[in-house]
Amino acid sequence: QVQLVESGGGLVQTGGSLRLSCAASGRTFSSRAMGWFRQAPGKEREVVAVISWSADNTYYRDSVKGRFAISRDNDKNTVYLQMNSLRPEDTAVYYCAARGGYFGGSNYLHVNDYDYWGQGTQVTVSS
Repeated sequence: QVQLVESGGGLVQTGGSLRLSCAASGRTFSSRAMGWFRQAPGKEREVVAVISWSADNTYYRDSVKGRFAISRDNDKNTVYLQMNSLRPEDTAVYYCAARGGYFGGSNYLHVNDYDYWGQGTQVTVSS
């Protein structure tokens, strides 16, 4: 069982930055691919970024490429999402997710690919 707790959300102006953190419980964190998703009001949850278990591979959705960066610290059981040059369209609840299986890559892009979810953290970008 894996428990995930996100933090770091908040209100920021257009062009600002935030760093989200996701702290995971358990000793198997380092063996799991991790993802960040977001969900805006009235919209489906969508993948933002994914990092493989070894951190060798990452994936970003097109709209955040060059602005967001996903990373992980396996010693701290934590995955991060650095968000720069934020835009109003980035406003959403951001969720951290962990794969149920081990040693996955970064090609897990769908909600159903993940077994464990955090409670979410709100990110609001004002124009």
